[in-house]
Amino acid sequence: MASTTTSNRPRGVHLVGSVPLANSEAVFREVSARIGDRLRRLPDGETGIRTNWIQWQFPLLLEVPEFESADEPAGPFGARLQLRSGSIAADVQSPELGYRAAAAESYQVFSRLKRQGVIGEQVRFQVCLPTPLAVIHVRFVPRDQEAVELAYERQLLEELDGLLDIIPADELAIQWDTAVEFAILEGLLSSFLVDAETEIVDRLVRLADHVPPGVETGFHLCYGDVEHQHFIDPVDTTKLVAVANGVCAGVERSVDWIHMPVPRSRSDDAYFAPLTELRMQPETELYLGLVHLTDGVDGTEERIAAARRAVPQFGVATECGFGRRPAETIPALLDVHASVADPA
Repeated sequence: MASTTTSNRPRGVHLVGSVPLANSEAVFREVSARIGDRLRRLPDGETGIRTNWIQWQFPLLLEVPEFESADEPAGPFGARLQLRSGSIAADVQSPELGYRAAAAESYQVFSRLKRQGVIGEQVRFQVCLPTPLAVIHVRFVPRDQEAVELAYERQLLEELDGLLDIIPADELAIQWDTAVEFAILEGLLSSFLVDAETEIVDRLVRLADHVPPGVETGFHLCYGDVEHQHFIDPVDTTKLVAVANGVCAGVERSVDWIHMPVPRSRSDDAYFAPLTELRMQPETELYLGLVHLTDGVDGTEERIAAARRAVPQFGVATECGFGRRPAETIPALLDVHASVADPA
C-alpha cells in the first residue's frame, strides 16, 4: 500500500455536485461535519428532482410552445424533442429552467448555517450548471440541436445573471458540468460540430467568461457515471488535459478549479503521464477524482501516489457526483476523503 504522509498529502476536497440525502440542509450538515475544513466550495447536493443531473430539464422543455415530442425513435438517452413545424429557434422563450430557483432556496439554508457556524466562513456556495451543448445533445433530435443550443444558452445565462440578485459575488462559485463533450470527442456521439475540440473549448471559454467578476468558476470534466460506469473508459488524461489547457489559455478571467476523473483501475503511470503537459493558470486548483469507496483508503492512496509522479499538487474528489449512490454509503465515502486529504 502506498502511504500519504502529512508532508505529501493532497490538499483540499472538491464535491462535484449531487449528494443523495433528504434535502440541502442534510447535505450541508453532513458534509460540513465530516470534511468541512477541506472544502473551499459546497454544493447543495442537487437533491429531489435534480438528483439525476439534467433529466429533470425534459418536462420543463416540453412546456415550451415551439417544442414537441420527436416523431422519431428515442436517442441513446431516451425520448427527444424537436421544433414544431414552422417554429424558429430564435423565437423560443424558454420557461425558467429551475437552476436559479433551486439555488435561491438552498442559499437561504446555506447562509443560515454559515451564520450559525455549521459551514465554514471561507466556504462558497457552489452552483453546478450543465453546458447547453450537453442538454441539447441529450434531449433534441440532431437536426434541431444547433439552432436550439443558443436559445437554451440564452435562458441559462439569464438565470446565472439572476443568481447575483440573491447571492453575493464573494460567496458564489459556478461549476460547468462538462460530460457529453467528452462523448463527442471520443467519437461515441455524432455531432453538428465540425472541429469538435476547438468548438467545445470555444463554448466553455464563452461560458466561463460570462461569469461575473468576483464569482469563482470552474469545470467538472467527466466521462459519465451511469450505474458507476463510464460511457467509455478514458485511455489516459490526454483529452482532459487538452480541454483544460484550451480553456485556461482562452479565457479572459481566472479559472478557479478543474476537476478530472480517475478510473478505479488506474494507478499506473500511463494514465497520469499527460498531466505533465497541463498548463493551468497559477491560481487554478486541480482536483483529481480518484476517491473510490469500493477500494477505500488503500486504493485511493495508490492512485494518489501514481498521480503525484506526474503532478505535484492537487486536491481529491470522486469521479462524479454522489447522486446515484445509496444514501447510507455517503458518510463512509466522505470519511475516505477526510482520511487522504489535508485541509484546504
